[in-house]
Amino acid sequence: MFTSVASMLRRAEEENKPLWEVILADDLADRGVKREASLEKMEGLWRAMKEAEADYDPARRSASGLVGGEGAVMDRSQVGLCGPFLREVMATALKMGECNACMRRIVAAPTAGACGVLPAVLLPMQRRYGFSDEQMAQALYVSAGFGQVIAARASISGAEGGCQAEVGSASGMAAAAITHLMGGTAVQMAHACAMALSNILGLVCDPVAGLVEVPCVKRNVMGASNALVCAEMALSGLVNQIPCDEVIDAMGAVGASLPTALRETSEGGLAVTPTALRLAEAMGGT
Repeated sequence: MFTSVASMLRRAEEENKPLWEVILADDLADRGVKREASLEKMEGLWRAMKEAEADYDPARRSASGLVGGEGAVMDRSQVGLCGPFLREVMATALKMGECNACMRRIVAAPTAGACGVLPAVLLPMQRRYGFSDEQMAQALYVSAGFGQVIAARASISGAEGGCQAEVGSASGMAAAAITHLMGGTAVQMAHACAMALSNILGLVCDPVAGLVEVPCVKRNVMGASNALVCAEMALSGLVNQIPCDEVIDAMGAVGASLPTALRETSEGGLAVTPTALRLAEAMGGT
């Protein structure tokens, strides 16, 4: 199992293979499964992302009533500031987050609270560029490789490392996957991931009323948008001056230093604003 981005890149260079192939081979060795079984599993995750989007119903609301319908609002938006593609990304992130809050089937990537980031960029990209399902599964291997290193060196848990560990990790994973799809090198994928993580470093986890709804769903939109701009920078030749592994280590250190109140306990941040406390009380919370 890879515990550093540097080792992934080195393996790809030594074996002269695409990064996704190196990550696939690592999965086979780690889990003791055949190539066909691994590919089938990853393709199944991609299908589940597509099915979750297709299952979206704007009439659904979460049990709290705080979440629902906003993905459809973004679909109808004609404001025009961000352009059609980015609005589609924003809408998809909202829809996936709403699906999670409404207890529908989603793919935790890497967590349920961050489930909207990867599909928000990958589903619109497939429609825009015509990538095959096989190519999308390959991109998911890339994202999984970076996610594995983040989990090993830092955390993907909001309760352990704040929202930077959930939406931040998802954003870094998505940035690497986008870079792969657009023909970037393995080194550019690492730069994209490092930039995305750097931009979200220190993001706290402060769910209102203890629910993965507010501000979580809209943070998925931010994570997806961040992934796109970081991939664009990496593909344009920009580099992250701090190596990806060091960024991940810094993320782990920052997460460990966050006070308990800012790590999914709803004892700090937005969760203790007057409005949030009123909402929690109305829902029978404390």
